[in-house]
Amino acid sequence: MAVIVNAGEEQRQQWARKNTSRKGNVDLRDQSEFITAAERVGNPKEGEESVKAPTHDAPSSSPASAPPPFPSPARAWYAVGLLLAIYTLSFIDRQILALLVGPIKRDLVLSDFEFSLLSGFAFAIFYTFFGLPFARYADRGSRRGLVMFGVLFWSLATAACGLARNFAQLFLARVGVGIGEATLTPAANSLIADCFPPERLGRALAVYSLGIPIGSAMAFIMGGAVVDLVSSLPPWDLPLIGSLHGWQIAFVIVGLPGLVFAALMLTVKEPYRRGRLRNADGTHHSIPLREVVRFVRGRLRIYGPLFFGASLLSMLGYGGTLWMIAFFQRAHAMSAGDAGYVFGIILAVFGTAGILAGGATADRWLGRGRLDAHLRLLLFGTLAGLPFAIAWPLVPDLAPAIGLLALSTFFSNLPWGTAYAAIAAITPNEMRGQMAALYLFIVNLIGLGAGPTVIALFTDRLFGAESALPYSLATASAVIAPLAALLFALGRRPFAEAMAAARRNAVAG
Repeated sequence: MAVIVNAGEEQRQQWARKNTSRKGNVDLRDQSEFITAAERVGNPKEGEESVKAPTHDAPSSSPASAPPPFPSPARAWYAVGLLLAIYTLSFIDRQILALLVGPIKRDLVLSDFEFSLLSGFAFAIFYTFFGLPFARYADRGSRRGLVMFGVLFWSLATAACGLARNFAQLFLARVGVGIGEATLTPAANSLIADCFPPERLGRALAVYSLGIPIGSAMAFIMGGAVVDLVSSLPPWDLPLIGSLHGWQIAFVIVGLPGLVFAALMLTVKEPYRRGRLRNADGTHHSIPLREVVRFVRGRLRIYGPLFFGASLLSMLGYGGTLWMIAFFQRAHAMSAGDAGYVFGIILAVFGTAGILAGGATADRWLGRGRLDAHLRLLLFGTLAGLPFAIAWPLVPDLAPAIGLLALSTFFSNLPWGTAYAAIAAITPNEMRGQMAALYLFIVNLIGLGAGPTVIALFTDRLFGAESALPYSLATASAVIAPLAALLFALGRRPFAEAMAAARRNAVAG
């Protein structure tokens, strides 16, 4: 049902209709007319009429057309808790590979480079590309159903990793894990957003986002416990399958619980979709991809340093995570279980602290009028953490290595609390979801796809020995982090200008 919009919204609707093609697509090439119209709020030109047009789904004066109330707090937080548990499970299934470097390489006779492809290329490429159509489906179809499908698919694929007899079979199974996990983030974020009113949504999404450091930590702590358990078990002889060794049993053990979580999603009710954009004729509105591309091409100086700088940091993060357990095993003779426990605790404490501190610091700087606060923090975290990132793999003793790794983890996680906030701050509301998807596409394609392999190439080709892994980790940080810092430094001024323009538009509209 049509609702009377406020003066600023009237002007936005007039601009949108005037810049809409015959197919109903908004032209974003020039928003100056929109800004000018917004500045005339409450003082329209002679002949302009107030607009009565359908806009965002919102409560109206008619009870019949009012949207249903939000789910009860208990049901909403139950959904968040279950999705957080599933998010944690996804990290366990994704990162269990890092705890099994030794036995997999031994049984399948793989080099470091070949092993890196199982985590990098096999998982990342398909995780990245399938995320785009899954995100589009999440905007239209059942989010609950998409999560159920994804959990079921990646859990079975994880268990299938345990049945692999050669590199090709394990590669294909890891592809399946990547495809399944690509469903979770777009569906979960959309579902949670429709479970909470705006004033409570930030906290809910923050709780879900803690699945990144907590999920990674639990992946190494619980995964390490599983690896220790199966290492003492005799091989399993299964009908029609044959004998399964310890690393294969580990994949089966961590994969099967996902079937339970997929079933638990049946207890979550699909929430009512809110805040959907509509065209003047009442149909739902979406900005076509070509307009998004045109918008980004005109703002490469703003988005380029942010996206590609974060991608370089992501290379170091994903690469270091995959090879962390192998590092402790090769350099300090730790067991996989002990190494997983140590690294898991570091991630849980210092990774979480870094994300929270980064968000608080950026907000404080922005409150003081530093419009480049987000890029400034990305630059600061990169440079402050660089000495620790180079030092921790090279020190000979275990205790100093752990201490330096903890400090490196804190500083390397500072930027991740502000990356999404930076995108949202400078992007029009109607494009934030697509820009976030584009950011994830670039960061995962470069970071997750290339990070593990770059370090493996340093080990295999540059240094030529598995024992040189510490030098590969230190070299990667010494080369890649300064490049990321340079991009962030170049992006500070354009970002500040975009922030100033966004603030002017917000005041005008």
